[in-house]
Amino acid sequence: MYEEIEAVLNEHVRPLLRDHGGEMEVISFQDGIVRFKLKGRCAGCPAADLTTEELIQTALTEHLPGVKKAVLVREISPELLDQARAIIRAHHGE
Repeated sequence: MYEEIEAVLNEHVRPLLRDHGGEMEVISFQDGIVRFKLKGRCAGCPAADLTTEELIQTALTEHLPGVKKAVLVREISPELLDQARAIIRAHHGE
């Protein structure tokens, strides 16, 4: 099923994400639910979260009857965590 999911995403979703400097990665597929994360410029953008989740869910459910839902997994990148730690250390004089 992963191959079918990737094929739909490559044809209907990824080109749109790439137009905005973004990308996505499928994390898992279980019980009809595709879990994914956004990468690139789309990662962490509040507007992209809703739009992309809707876009991905629509594309997958229209083309693959085995997919019931697509869920965005929000993660904080290690780079962003390092930046936050640096700001906190600088603020506290460490």
